[in-house]
Amino acid sequence: MSDSAQQPSRMRLDKWLWAARFFKTRQLASEAINGGKVHLNDQRTKPGKEVKPGDRLRIHKGSLEWDVRVAGLNRQRRPATEAASLYTEDDASRLERQRRTELQRAVRAQTGPPTRGRPSKRDRRNLDRFTGKTG
Repeated sequence: MSDSAQQPSRMRLDKWLWAARFFKTRQLASEAINGGKVHLNDQRTKPGKEVKPGDRLRIHKGSLEWDVRVAGLNRQRRPATEAASLYTEDDASRLERQRRTELQRAVRAQTGPPTRGRPSKRDRRNLDRFTGKTG
């Protein structure tokens, strides 16, 4: 196969997000795009919109945000080291994401592990009262 057959010049946005390993499935990528969590060149877009090298993407996933520039396209989902070569991330974006990750770790360390086990009879009554269910 020639190199041009291996590397397309344009690709669907949802497929690129999947191949670059931002989302585990194309369905999750499509849902994020439709939900307004992904912006292409500072505009909301659709999953079928084509991306090309040089396009700028802003991706929100949970409390994290990536500001990346498309550097390459790949038809298949490849290992993470190869997927990272498909984009270049802005330094400010990377530093902000690392800061938020550290903050989340600190909060998790302070709150301790979540409680385990079944709720007691009292906890169940309180949950039913809170949700509006009557027994």
